[in-house]
Amino acid sequence: MDFKFLHAADLHLDSPLRGLEADPEAPVEVIRSATRRALGRMVDLALSEQVAFVIIAGDIYDGDWPDFGTGMFFAAQMRRLHTADIPVFAIRGNHDAANRMTRSLRMPDVTIFDHKHAHTIRSLEALGVALHGQSFAEPAVPNDLSRDYPAPIPGLFNIGILHTSAAGYSGHETYAPCDVNRLRSHGYDYWALGHIHSFEILSRDPYVVFPGNLQGRHIGETGPKGACIVSVQDGQVSAVEHHPLDVLRWANLTIDLSAATDEADALARTQTAMDAALQAVAPLPLALRLSLIGATAAHTALASSGLREKILHEAHALPDGARLWLEAVRLQTRPAADLASLRQRADHLGQLLAEIDALVATPEPDLLGDWPATMWGKLRDGLPDPHALQAASTGDIADLLQRARATLEAALAEQG
Repeated sequence: MDFKFLHAADLHLDSPLRGLEADPEAPVEVIRSATRRALGRMVDLALSEQVAFVIIAGDIYDGDWPDFGTGMFFAAQMRRLHTADIPVFAIRGNHDAANRMTRSLRMPDVTIFDHKHAHTIRSLEALGVALHGQSFAEPAVPNDLSRDYPAPIPGLFNIGILHTSAAGYSGHETYAPCDVNRLRSHGYDYWALGHIHSFEILSRDPYVVFPGNLQGRHIGETGPKGACIVSVQDGQVSAVEHHPLDVLRWANLTIDLSAATDEADALARTQTAMDAALQAVAPLPLALRLSLIGATAAHTALASSGLREKILHEAHALPDGARLWLEAVRLQTRPAADLASLRQRADHLGQLLAEIDALVATPEPDLLGDWPATMWGKLRDGLPDPHALQAASTGDIADLLQRARATLEAALAEQG
């Protein structure tokens, strides 16, 4: 039998978007509602594609609900699928493990796999499908759950649903780690994975797939986010198509200002680059982290205070500037003058620059202790450029050191 199903994971419903909360220009409602609207778009996709069923491979929630509104919104979206006779099957991941959820609502429209052991659900047998899975009982699952998954049922299309860190993914906690080759040899026709927040096809024979999360939540989750539509023909996967569903996009943008002749030229080049980035994701809003690089005649002016505000001014002047927010601006330019000889100077500035070079290369996480957080709490309203101190207060020591080096380089270039 031929059919399609939707494979999603890591909804993290009502998870806050980190990095924009302190930006007064960022629209609060767009940020707060992003994960909900992405879920609504997922349901829209399932309905428009007329899928036979939906799989959610863990982390529906971001932890225990602050109130019942989170669960009620999810239930309302699932009722839309139920009304269209599209069943939903889900497992709990590390963020919504059974022992983390103190609140609950009856969810008759969703079949959730038990957390006590891996088991098989055969309610789709008329379609020729068997589903195998296991929810997390606790957030920390160090063992390979897939080893205990049932054997495939002959004559059916077998799908394994697993929340796992797989192997070799930095930036993600290790949960239910497994070997892809072992998954391939298990005999299933498709592995629907969750936990890794980027779209990855780990194998095509059989398909082993991470769909990624529905909505990027911070600058570490850049690029399109969404879910997969999986087409099955004659008992074989014929296509796995990733559909972007996010309502706000995150991106890193590096701008080389080596050719800039002065500050006005540098800002104009930055504006042009920001406009291109905006058009690339239209019509979505875009949260950017800017990194300005290169040996440039504009370095001294850029290293002075107010750079973020100047760039915001350029962004607001764009026709679509209202769609753009700055997560951070990192000044990594250097003076066009040759600083090699200046670094050999024996005065205090030359020595201090050499020491900061060493610190930037290997920054110590606790270099500043609790000083930045303390000062940020006391002085943020009176600082002309509070963003450097804010970066330090949140642990971004490397960014603060880069700013300090840029300021010293500008001073040295002027004296040289």
